[in-house]
Amino acid sequence: MVAMENHKAEIKNLSFCYGQTRVLKNISFSIAEHRVTALIGPSGCGKTTLLRCFNRMHDLYPGNRYEGEIILYPDAFNLLSKRMDPIEIRMRISMVFQKANPFPKSIFENVAYGLKIRGVCDKHHLSQKVEEALKNAALWEEVKDRLSCLASSLSGGQQQRLCIARALATDPELVLFDEPTSALDPTATQRIEELIQELKKKYTIVIVTHNMQQAARVSDYTGFFYLGELIEFDRTDILFTNPKVKKTEEYITGRFG
Repeated sequence: MVAMENHKAEIKNLSFCYGQTRVLKNISFSIAEHRVTALIGPSGCGKTTLLRCFNRMHDLYPGNRYEGEIILYPDAFNLLSKRMDPIEIRMRISMVFQKANPFPKSIFENVAYGLKIRGVCDKHHLSQKVEEALKNAALWEEVKDRLSCLASSLSGGQQQRLCIARALATDPELVLFDEPTSALDPTATQRIEELIQELKKKYTIVIVTHNMQQAARVSDYTGFFYLGELIEFDRTDILFTNPKVKKTEEYITGRFG
């Protein structure tokens, strides 16, 4: 087990099956609070599948099966327990997807969406939370005078930051990023990466990325996945400069993947 600061979550012997196909195999590692944990590995290795276990996205499809536990602290409850309400989990664990997916609503309504689902209807409180979320997503100054405009009027990078603001509005305990910059240009990518560094002061972040340079830039810890298994997990600086497993070294030096 890698020594780290306070744990925010702990994955224990996690396996996941699509029907009869086992795509994650006995995964165990911990996620440090107020840090960025990156998941890297070739396409199809199980990174996004694992990410979607945290907020029970797989529940939306029949025949999927979890084994093991994902413990969220400080409450120490198992996110995969059948007693847990997946809707409540998704409020506490937000996700930002690979491609910006703003709703066909105004900028304001996009950010307020999760709050309204939670029953928040006081206009003053909603306005405060929307402004706070947009500021946390480094978007407020660009949109504060056009909150009633459609989200589709924003640029691609702005739309992704809007989706980040929407994810932050419900004060999540964990924020999941699934290749959040893969559809963005280098300038927008840099802004998102800088934003992630700021966000970890308030949130715990897990990011899936196909870009090893990005993982090295933004993360504190990195897990390397291959064929549904966690091959190695360590502090990012150690994993990229002194990997303990030959398969990890082969991947990060570009010999495969």
